Amino acid sequence: MRDSNCKKKPGVCLMVGGLLLIAAAFLLTGYNLWDDWRANQAAEKVMEQMPTPAEMSELSSLDPDEQKIPDYILNPDMEMPTVEIDGHDYIGTLEIPTLQLSLPVMSDWSYPRLKISPCRYAGTAYKNGFVIAGHNYRRHFGPLSRLAVGDQVTFTDVDGNAFCYQVTEVQVLNPTAIEEMVSDDWDLSLFTCTLGGQTRLTVRCEKVDFCD
Repeated sequence: MRDSNCKKKPGVCLMVGGLLLIAAAFLLTGYNLWDDWRANQAAEKVMEQMPTPAEMSELSSLDPDEQKIPDYILNPDMEMPTVEIDGHDYIGTLEIPTLQLSLPVMSDWSYPRLKISPCRYAGTAYKNGFVIAGHNYRRHFGPLSRLAVGDQVTFTDVDGNAFCYQVTEVQVLNPTAIEEMVSDDWDLSLFTCTLGGQTRLTVRCEKVDFCD
């Protein structure tokens, strides 16, 4: 029986195998960069179509100058209003000035939806335990690890109601710690996968009276 080519020329086979691994690494890196760019473009496209707070205030009142109590204060258990864009429902926008991020937030989460924008994972802005999930794309939730205690986060619903928060704690949780993730001990939680996807970087926030 003849020896295989690799047995005859093991050095050549190792070189070819190494080149294939390098090529695969380049392809994976290229795909990740493209997917990151695509996600950023998708979120920006949605933000361009999101109604501004002024527009929503005009739609929610016949008289824009009329002072009225927001519906969520009268009924904090109400469903969050949504606006449909490109077939998806959005509940508002999230702004993190320290990271220069301004992102739409989809009403319900799924892995395909997270490829477009961050999504509500649990709860509501009108009560404690509001949780928003996002992919670790560079222009989505990838930079969350750079947040520090005291940094500001603002969520604005599609009726133009702004909710101001400050970061109080940054945690790393296991994927199985679902009850801890959705705990209503915090007013707002933001989370994303760490590199490798083994854990969840979680930013805990408390509501404050005024946005800076």
